[in-house]
Amino acid sequence: MKITSPAILLMGPTASGKTAVSMWLAQRFPVELISVDSAQVFRDMDIGTAKPDAATLERFPHRLIDLISPEEVYSAARFRHDALEAMAEIVSRGKVPLLVGGTMLYYKALLAGLSELPQADPKIRAEIDAFAAEHGWQAVHAELAKIDPVTAARLHATDAQRIQRALEIFRLSGRPMSELIGEGREEKPPYDFISLGLLPSERSVLHARIADRFDAMLEAGLEDEVSHLRGKYALSLELPSMRCVGYRQVWEVQDGAAPRRELRDRGIYATRQLAKRQITWMANTLKPEIYDCLASDLCDRVGQRVASALAEALRTRYP
Repeated sequence: MKITSPAILLMGPTASGKTAVSMWLAQRFPVELISVDSAQVFRDMDIGTAKPDAATLERFPHRLIDLISPEEVYSAARFRHDALEAMAEIVSRGKVPLLVGGTMLYYKALLAGLSELPQADPKIRAEIDAFAAEHGWQAVHAELAKIDPVTAARLHATDAQRIQRALEIFRLSGRPMSELIGEGREEKPPYDFISLGLLPSERSVLHARIADRFDAMLEAGLEDEVSHLRGKYALSLELPSMRCVGYRQVWEVQDGAAPRRELRDRGIYATRQLAKRQITWMANTLKPEIYDCLASDLCDRVGQRVASALAEALRTRYP
């Protein structure tokens, strides 16, 4: 019988308490943390990504944080490579990888691999942008729904970046993105994955947390952070870093494309839409074991499951 090492996946929508649970686990089990967050890979983007502060990272180091400049692009394929490399190093020292974050495509890439997606085509992107400028992104979303209803169903009609990419892939390949991403070609990683998902039993409480969290970001200086980034780097709204929730809304206010009085509401709304997409990914694709992130004994429940999984791994390895 082939012996595989355990690896824990702790996923959930934004503001579900993943970081707190992961640090609680790190205090009690021989685990080491790997970030699964497409925004926290960017250096100098700290407030708007809810990146753990320096003191927290010193006590609980996270791999795959602060990897690249906001001017660069980080792909799901690169995440898979980097994560597997980090996991192998952790296991080689007798520890257990604990992957925590909310970028669901990264989990999908890790677990099932990714097919070879076509490279970006500036001409096609320009055509899509021109159509959106004339008819609106809702019309582009409707066009996507005709040729790739699966992808369109999980994207909000204002999610311009992802709508554009999905339509671009179809025009380049002649096939829906939903089909292509289901054709992972890499071998299944040699781990016994324990997938745990944090979801709220009351969506309204999660929405309140999201509002409080965005208020805290504004108070901590999110607008100044965006100004600093724009002064330090050659950025545009077309870059993935500046399309991140919060950063895009602040940028638009700073450029006069949206009134400042709407910043809070626009940021909270965008974050709620992000959470909705994350929940849809979890329910329809990743299907982890679900734990109520609002439960008072959440950490104990998750801890019991982790303890059981690690005990079973030891029994399998040393029967």
